[in-house]
Amino acid sequence: LILPAWGMVGDFVAFFSRKPAHGYRLTAGAMGAVTALSGAVYAHHLFTSGMAPVLGRTFMVLTLLISLPAEVMFLNWLMTLWRGSVRLTSPMLAALATMVVFGLGGITGLALGAVATDVPLHGTMWVVGHFHLTMGAASFLAVFAGLYFWFPRLYGRTLHEGLAKAHVVSSAVLFIAVFGGQLVAGYAGQLRRLYDPYQYTFLEHLLPLNRWTSAAAFLLGAAQLLFVVNLVRTLGWGRASEPNPWQVGTLEWMDAGPSPLVLRGPHELSQPEVQRQLGRDWIGQAEPLPEEVLAAVPATKVDVAV
Repeated sequence: LILPAWGMVGDFVAFFSRKPAHGYRLTAGAMGAVTALSGAVYAHHLFTSGMAPVLGRTFMVLTLLISLPAEVMFLNWLMTLWRGSVRLTSPMLAALATMVVFGLGGITGLALGAVATDVPLHGTMWVVGHFHLTMGAASFLAVFAGLYFWFPRLYGRTLHEGLAKAHVVSSAVLFIAVFGGQLVAGYAGQLRRLYDPYQYTFLEHLLPLNRWTSAAAFLLGAAQLLFVVNLVRTLGWGRASEPNPWQVGTLEWMDAGPSPLVLRGPHELSQPEVQRQLGRDWIGQAEPLPEEVLAAVPATKVDVAV
């Protein structure tokens, strides 16, 4: 679920900061490390099952270790944003929202990676809030980042930016309200898998919080109507999109034709040579610079009569 989301966030942060992706190779390596380690951390769900202490310590170390490459990716995204010419388009807002909810989910997950703190939190709503921030909210927002980015290419029409931004911002805020409320309830001791937590008198004071969480969940569902309205409006009456509305140079924005010769990477943004020769901050991956075209033309031999 989360690996494609990370890939899209890394691309969109670079595209709309108008900068090459910081630590591109390091980020790719970090994603590979997360993939490799993800198969070795499953037993952190079993800390309370009575496993041998040596196994608990082993899986605790592995679980905390997997957070390091995730932090490398997050820091590279922040460094890409640093001093960039940030354009707050709807895909960029969705990518930034993905970073926020994933960051919150990651931080709250550290408490579940250590045995000493997982034991009291494991059976509570804290786990529900953490998991859904990390996997649910982050994946959901990243999908809409990709949809808003590639919609013009898929359908040749432009979604309404105002409605798209309202959808992204309201969804992100309400995700945090819903799952943040569950984190607070879990920290206060509310157990999960209870059909009626108020049968326990020590949880009665959480009734207002749970009502707020439920109201936020209904509002979150209602916020998706903004996307539905935007989609129907665009498909029915939307204006035609420009050929490359985001001004990026990746191959999918090229016109249909034979497979192009790729001359450069996907994040060649704000390059001085491109700005000098073309007068813009982006260049297509298969687009040659004028000087490269001239260099490829063989010199013509001229006979001069004396």
